[in-house]
Amino acid sequence: MPLLGTLPALRAALAGPLRPVFVPTMGNLHEGHLALIRQAREAAADQGRAVVASIFVNRLQFGPNEDFDRYPRTLERDVELLAGAGCDLVFAPDEAALYPEPQVYTVQPPAALADILEGAFRPGFFTGVATVVMKLFQCVQPHAAVFGQKDYQQLRVLQGLVRQFALPIEVLAGPTVRAADGLALSSRNGYLDEAERAEAPQLQAALQALAAAWRAGPRTAAHREQLEAEAAAALRARGWQPDYLSLRRREDLQPVEGDTPAVALAAARLGRTRLIDNLEV
Repeated sequence: MPLLGTLPALRAALAGPLRPVFVPTMGNLHEGHLALIRQAREAAADQGRAVVASIFVNRLQFGPNEDFDRYPRTLERDVELLAGAGCDLVFAPDEAALYPEPQVYTVQPPAALADILEGAFRPGFFTGVATVVMKLFQCVQPHAAVFGQKDYQQLRVLQGLVRQFALPIEVLAGPTVRAADGLALSSRNGYLDEAERAEAPQLQAALQALAAAWRAGPRTAAHREQLEAEAAAALRARGWQPDYLSLRRREDLQPVEGDTPAVALAAARLGRTRLIDNLEV
């Protein structure tokens, strides 16, 4: 399986009539990433398309106090895992290859979607994500791209990017992969110590309780705010530091009322580790 680090080499390898199916990653792969590769393999199989994965730790989406330098780089292991999952080619550029000059042209998602929830706690995060994904799309020129549903808000941002720029790319959502105890798989789970790892599934449990309470009604704004506050307080009592537990409309992540399809989203710190999760209601 080729491992390529430059744009000319990538374009030469992908020359041909069939555009690939693409899975962008930041490396440090786990079973959740590999499930996306297998989903891409299925999407590619009927037309004989290649599956391409990228590995790039994108500085633009890390805030000044976040873990860019601490983020694990495990390229050799990642390449082996990708090959075993059915990937055909890995694009792993360094910063000089992907950003040969300062990236002053950026993609700015709408504030109504990008400055809430994750965006409220990580200013500029979705600009960094949208910019690197747009650039990777231009490099790979995929027919379709697969993104995990665990990053629910990110998925909505990127669906909007593809739609608004009329990109000829199908965005496929990959279901969240979980450990046996319900914890959503994440590269950041590796930062948890033994006691924190045992506690971590409580984030999904809090979302399940929040979703059940919302389904039971009444589905009013006041009741939603009460349920969100109670869910955050319950996590806080267990030693978490919640950023948000929120019930939103699936379509645009605005506060939900009534019978509109909803999603419960959460982000909270457990020790030094910030975990996110979601649950469609």
